[in-house]
Amino acid sequence: MTTVPVPWRALARRAVSDTAVGVLIAVGAMASLALFLTTTYFVILCLIGIGFVALPYLTRATRRLTGLTRTAAARSGVPFEAPYQPAPQEVEKDIVGWMRRCKWILTDPATWRDLLWLFLNTAVGLLGFLPAGVLYYAGEGLVLACGLWRPLAADGDGRMYALVTVDSWPAALAAAAIAVGLLGVWLFTGPVVLKGYAYFCRFLIGPTERTRLASRVRHLAETRSGALDTQAAELRRIERDLHDGAQARLVGLGLKLGAVDRKMGHDIDEARRLLREARASSVLALTELRDLVRGIHPPVLAERGLADAVRALGIASPLPVTVDADLPADLPPPVESAVYFSVSELLTNALKHAEAEHVEITARYTDGVLYAQVIDDGKGGADGAAGTGLEGIRRRLATFDGTLEINSPSGGPTVTKMEIPCALSSRKTSSS
Repeated sequence: MTTVPVPWRALARRAVSDTAVGVLIAVGAMASLALFLTTTYFVILCLIGIGFVALPYLTRATRRLTGLTRTAAARSGVPFEAPYQPAPQEVEKDIVGWMRRCKWILTDPATWRDLLWLFLNTAVGLLGFLPAGVLYYAGEGLVLACGLWRPLAADGDGRMYALVTVDSWPAALAAAAIAVGLLGVWLFTGPVVLKGYAYFCRFLIGPTERTRLASRVRHLAETRSGALDTQAAELRRIERDLHDGAQARLVGLGLKLGAVDRKMGHDIDEARRLLREARASSVLALTELRDLVRGIHPPVLAERGLADAVRALGIASPLPVTVDADLPADLPPPVESAVYFSVSELLTNALKHAEAEHVEITARYTDGVLYAQVIDDGKGGADGAAGTGLEGIRRRLATFDGTLEINSPSGGPTVTKMEIPCALSSRKTSSS
């Protein structure tokens, strides 16, 4: 028995998957027709007020369908974002809130582009049946060639297949050759059809330049607000640490030195004891000041760069940590600091919450983007939306237009990916 090469098996699996996705797209096209007719009907009824009752429900169904379409487009290598305006933050649960939601829907240009897409998708989406149709026709030719043509040709007419009348074994062999050729075509039909459909959808329901600009402005406003909040919280922490730590010790040091001055004339032994205590207090104050500075910008980060600073975190961690970092020496200091503290937070989470036994850290700089990844073999279940330190990391990275991606299934492992676009002052790199 001949073994099919692995690339052909992968190609066949992909073709089967594309065929199934194409069928779902075609089914979605039929759903598009129903949604288009229903939504159009209730939009018209909005003129007399009745349509507002069903409009939010229909919009939700439409946007769910467009969301599935975006997922299929991303699978085909044509990703695009949702173009919708942000929903109202606080909507009253009464008729006023319902009307506000309807106003938000009707004033969003993407709503009307969705309606146009629903109309055109009723025809274009049916192309999703094409891969399945090619596969079906190829299978029909193979079945005929295997002998089904004989009972069909018993009345002397035979069966027409791709301009070949299958009424003899030579004709059956010709039909089989055509069917095999169609199978080859089928292997490549799905990707072409799905990618073309993805471009069609991106043109209609993808973000426009105006939408991208508005989204960018919102993002900058949110990250600026987050950066200001983070800065204010950091200043409060520094003030609190100075007040409760080093400042208190320095005040105590001054009092001890005053007592030494009073004891110097008549109690030398007591003065010496107080001097020893003052020296110990000065050492503790210096240690606390160094810890405070390290919390603002670690010296190892300023002296050795991000790669060695991350290695230092791995060495200091109680967990076995493997670090693979190859980074330039001239990354922007604020970006280095953001990644350093993010990695430090992730190591702390792996130790305290994930019950991990090993952590892997990878860091690379490629094409103007700093990539960092932390993998732990803990119990998983990390949720960045739960208001934990992960959300703080996300806000920290968002200040630099960075992203945080978390994949943490129950049972682990937890894979955390960070990406921050940043420019270098020069292209001198240091392999670590």
